[in-house]
Amino acid sequence: MCGEIETEESLAEELYAQFVDHVQAFLVNLRTSTTQRDSGQLYDYLDALFRRTLRNSVTPEKAPEDVTGYQRLCMEPLVFARVAGFMAAHQPLEGDPLRRLIEALMTGYAEGEAAMDSDTEHRHVHGHEHTH
Repeated sequence: MCGEIETEESLAEELYAQFVDHVQAFLVNLRTSTTQRDSGQLYDYLDALFRRTLRNSVTPEKAPEDVTGYQRLCMEPLVFARVAGFMAAHQPLEGDPLRRLIEALMTGYAEGEAAMDSDTEHRHVHGHEHTH
């Protein structure tokens, strides 16, 4: 039983470390792609808000000391979904706010999967893991 708990804890730590690596790589790629386009003030603001929120998700100083990174990884999306729902409830229905929320959610999910796929592909090609 004790060994199972240690295994679960080490797996959780590994998953969170992988998430942190993916966030950092994604933010670098995002910064590069957003500087290459002229998007306007609103989209610049939204990109900055997205980057700041994602960066905060991997900043341990923002959470209570007894909360692990993995616990935050599991729970914070629920808070963001709640905020998104609250904001969507105040938008006009003809704009179909729920559809836009779901599309944004699926875009974020696809971006997260792509980060995991590229990491898996990288390990498969080289046959081992290493830090860049």
